[in-house]
Amino acid sequence: MKKHYQGKVWKFGRDVDTDVIIAARYLTSIEPEVLAENCLEVADPEFPKQVKEGDIIVAEENFGCGSSREHAPLAIIGTKAGAVIAKSFARIFYRNAVNLALPVVICPEAVDAVQKGDELELDLDAGEVRLPKSGQVFKVQPMPDFMAQLFAAGGLVPYTRKRLEEMGRV
Repeated sequence: MKKHYQGKVWKFGRDVDTDVIIAARYLTSIEPEVLAENCLEVADPEFPKQVKEGDIIVAEENFGCGSSREHAPLAIIGTKAGAVIAKSFARIFYRNAVNLALPVVICPEAVDAVQKGDELELDLDAGEVRLPKSGQVFKVQPMPDFMAQLFAAGGLVPYTRKRLEEMGRV
């Protein structure tokens, strides 16, 4: 799993729900690249056309509220955005993101310090969010070992498959 991300900030407000992340009319696919074509277009029509690999989504409180659809983190994964940093996440979105190995980090101070277009670095090993322009560094909760193993495997399903193989059950 990649543990260092650097890119442009795409900043969103509070209560960005799963319908805003990927509207229900696009749920005919489960392919991340197809979902990415319309990801967050309701909140920022430029996002799906201009987001670059490694860019970082930053949001206020309750990111990913709404339905429990896995399509929302899949759409973000499809954009090749590196991670999502927010003040807080809806519980089901957070769990789906972890299950799919999308890095999600809670760091209210970083959210308050950045604007759309700023450069930002996220170093999961060091547990830091860095803003190169201002030199600010914010500490984040380190990823627990279990989650790091899950991310290294590529998500919950590959992790479980690997564990079952190790136990001789597959």
